[in-house]
Amino acid sequence: MIDRRTLLASAAATAGLAATGFAPAVLAAQGLKFGKEAPFSFEGLVARAEAMAKSPYKAPPSPPAAILDRIDYDAHGKIRFKPEYALFADGPGQFPVTFFHLGRYFQTPVRMHVVADGKAREIIYDERYFDMPPDSPAHELPAGSGFAGFRFQESRFNPDPKRDWRSNDWVAFLGASYFRAIGALYQYGLSARGIAIDVAVAGKAEEFPAFTHVYFDTPADGSDTVTVFCLLDGPSICGAYRFVMQRGEGVLMDIDSTVFLRKDVARFGLAPLTSMYWFSETVKPTAVDWRPEIHDSDGLAMWTGTGERIWRPLNNPRHTIASAFQDENPRGFGLLQRDRVFDHYLDGVFYDRRPSLWVEPKGDWGKGAVELIEIPTDDEIHDNIVAMWVPREPARAGMRKDLSYRLHWLADEPFPTSLGRCVATRLGNGGQPGQPRPAGVRKFMLEFLGPPLATIPFGEQPEPVLWASRGSFSYILTEALPNDVPGHWRVQFDLTVDGTEPVEMRCFLKLGEQVLTETWLYQYHPF
Repeated sequence: MIDRRTLLASAAATAGLAATGFAPAVLAAQGLKFGKEAPFSFEGLVARAEAMAKSPYKAPPSPPAAILDRIDYDAHGKIRFKPEYALFADGPGQFPVTFFHLGRYFQTPVRMHVVADGKAREIIYDERYFDMPPDSPAHELPAGSGFAGFRFQESRFNPDPKRDWRSNDWVAFLGASYFRAIGALYQYGLSARGIAIDVAVAGKAEEFPAFTHVYFDTPADGSDTVTVFCLLDGPSICGAYRFVMQRGEGVLMDIDSTVFLRKDVARFGLAPLTSMYWFSETVKPTAVDWRPEIHDSDGLAMWTGTGERIWRPLNNPRHTIASAFQDENPRGFGLLQRDRVFDHYLDGVFYDRRPSLWVEPKGDWGKGAVELIEIPTDDEIHDNIVAMWVPREPARAGMRKDLSYRLHWLADEPFPTSLGRCVATRLGNGGQPGQPRPAGVRKFMLEFLGPPLATIPFGEQPEPVLWASRGSFSYILTEALPNDVPGHWRVQFDLTVDGTEPVEMRCFLKLGEQVLTETWLYQYHPF
């Protein structure tokens, strides 16, 4: 708890800030230390980023690595921010802000600021903001070392004691330019980030620019939104970001960004999403784990500029694979968790509740591609999936790029199609049961579900429209599943193919000229 001397010191500091334009309620987190006042605006942050981009990159100063390295995973987990020091703990607004401590895995200090009336003051790090064991290496850090990241806590007015703000948060920024939010099912899962630089480019190391300065706009009383500004900096890029985030059913984020390139970038990933896919019902190595499925997301959904709806199940490939889906002015894309059945996961980390994340572009994004990067993994601790928009225009040094979009952190995509959707992709040995199984033949079993499939006249069957980049199809069959679920159909087929190179595949169902389902895409890796 905060002692009387701290409260008196805080009162004096608050009075001083109030005299320079900060209302005392703005600094409701008792005892926080603040730096000098400076003018602030988003336009000024953009101008600062532009000026920085004209000079060589200089890494921000960091506390001694020898100390941070000793704050390992276990030691970091024992360091807790004290709720009584939370920014906006007593208002204004609904959502207090708490901070993450630096450590072995988060060594870049992030300078936090509070903004009111066009003025900003830095929140100065002090170890007394945190509960930590007496023997924690964190005690050895110098004053003003900085924070690793931040999170917004749940509403101060939430009547549910299970959602008390002191122990529950709804958005977190931590590490490089990574951030994440809970969905409608009260669970964290996949992440987003500000930018992706040279992901999976042969001969080049991926670059991880970082949000080095964060500015919290003073919220209005009763508002369900918060506004945060971030300065991004890295060897190849510098930029300014504005996040307007709303806590409702899930989380909405309106993002405006302006970035400036210091260097050429080979793969320039905008609005990037990062997730984990180890295995699902599609393909699972024998006895690799006792659980039936492990993934934060099970597929990439796309709504193209021409209106086509696409579902691409994820893979855990033998080697890194980059897939590009060409488009112009896309209407949206996202990494989704469609499988919501607990019994398909059977563990206590609630993969069935992981949020789906959808990118809704604002304005015209022009020509480019949704690119999907799939990286091999043998455990659930590694994020191995990246989905992002890559413009067709080359990313050259000196270029400016403005981008606006909305992120939807929900249980499902925000603009669901009226077509039938693919709800399962299963692979097995080809051929017929009871007969010798032919070599080089793989059976596919796809399940589709949706209203158009429920209105097929009795005695008629939808027609599967199949395509593969190589190989041939056989034993093609469609049937309604005998489970009394209206509109639940299954299509099965065998694919015969030689060699081990990946095979691109497409399938959708139609009846006459009527398209009944979204388009299933898949990249098959012959065994």
